[in-house]
Amino acid sequence: MGTPDFIRELRRTAGHQLLFLPGVSAVVLDDRGRVLLGRRADNGRWAVIGGIVEPGEQPADCAVREVEEETGVLCVPERILLVETLSKPVTYPNGDVCQYLDVAFVCRAVGGEARVNDDESLEVGWFELGALPEMKRFSHRRIEKALVDEPTWFCTTPTD
Repeated sequence: MGTPDFIRELRRTAGHQLLFLPGVSAVVLDDRGRVLLGRRADNGRWAVIGGIVEPGEQPADCAVREVEEETGVLCVPERILLVETLSKPVTYPNGDVCQYLDVAFVCRAVGGEARVNDDESLEVGWFELGALPEMKRFSHRRIEKALVDEPTWFCTTPTD
């Protein structure tokens, strides 16, 4: 889907200035313990699935929607994994600047078939935990925390 319509509308009056936006990320695990990843079209890197929460949308619903939109996989959120403001704003090639509050979820796959399902991903696939592709620390950190069965929903030192 790319940039949501409500952000395009905001940008008409806000220009490229910093927008603080709510986002979600989803560590989706299947019944074999593999993790679902997508190789992003915007930077070519593998990552957990994520996106921007629409106005009025609950974060867990957003995670489910984003996973299905980007990968074709149906999932169920099982728990909140982490809530943090990413430490650095992102400047996009068009000059737009955003900083995100990320609500990360651990999700269980319940159906669908992993495939590139929109224009935001170049590839989509299931990965064994011992054979993860190169990713930013953001995704590795969420996967690591998803494998620990203890409360990890807050962070005092955000990292990207």
